[in-house]
Amino acid sequence: MAKRKTSARPRKRFGQHFLEPAWVTKVIDVIHPTKDDIFLEIGPGRGALTRPLAARAGRVVAVEIDRDLAGALEREAVPNVRIIQSDFLAVNLGVALSGEARPLRVAGNLPYNVSSPILFMLLRAADDGRALSDATLMLQKEVADRLVAKPGGREYGALSIQVAIAADVERLLTLPPGAFRPPPKVTSAVVRLRFRPRTVDVGDPRVFERIVRGMFLQRRKTIANALRPVADSLGRDATQLLEQAQVDGRLRPEALTVEQIARLSRAVL
Repeated sequence: MAKRKTSARPRKRFGQHFLEPAWVTKVIDVIHPTKDDIFLEIGPGRGALTRPLAARAGRVVAVEIDRDLAGALEREAVPNVRIIQSDFLAVNLGVALSGEARPLRVAGNLPYNVSSPILFMLLRAADDGRALSDATLMLQKEVADRLVAKPGGREYGALSIQVAIAADVERLLTLPPGAFRPPPKVTSAVVRLRFRPRTVDVGDPRVFERIVRGMFLQRRKTIANALRPVADSLGRDATQLLEQAQVDGRLRPEALTVEQIARLSRAVL
């Protein structure tokens, strides 16, 4: 069947910025799809990445929120491509991907306004790399900076820590605003997350997340002061937790390693 490309206008409410053809090849090259790969694509849009992915990979399952764009891709009937018209954050991946071989690879151009929720959804779905092996994603550079940040840096924070528990991250490309139409007001980057089993015992993941989020909401305070509201909400004394975890309360949150925060989380139990 002949290709039928949609010329639908980008919709601001979906945060749509379509990748220019000159950059598609560069992104595909760093993704490096092979015939053995099954891809989950987030936000295929007009199909700029979908078509070359499908040509080089074994199969692509693409989730598109825009009904018009999803319909256009379905009518095009690209070989090896299945379209799911839905908000990605509303998709039950276990059900949607139940018939697909595991692990899948992930690719996508994430809308800036929902990139963090999508990242957390992928981390939960990865299942220590058994369900999802890796994710190559286009993100706002600011988000990419946070993903690759190390302790002590200004960008290091809750997102850096949550991702570091379950994935290794590398920056692959930097994309100027002109790489997209319409051009966004920010620079973008391509990063790869390689999902793996957790290397640190965080105790109760929900407690760990509360400690991380609580401390970094007050990142300018010392850990002793930043931890106190979270510890109180958990029915524990912040000073005792710090002593038990052998963490210096005079430090600031951005100085803590993942292992030190994990010790605080385990001390709550």
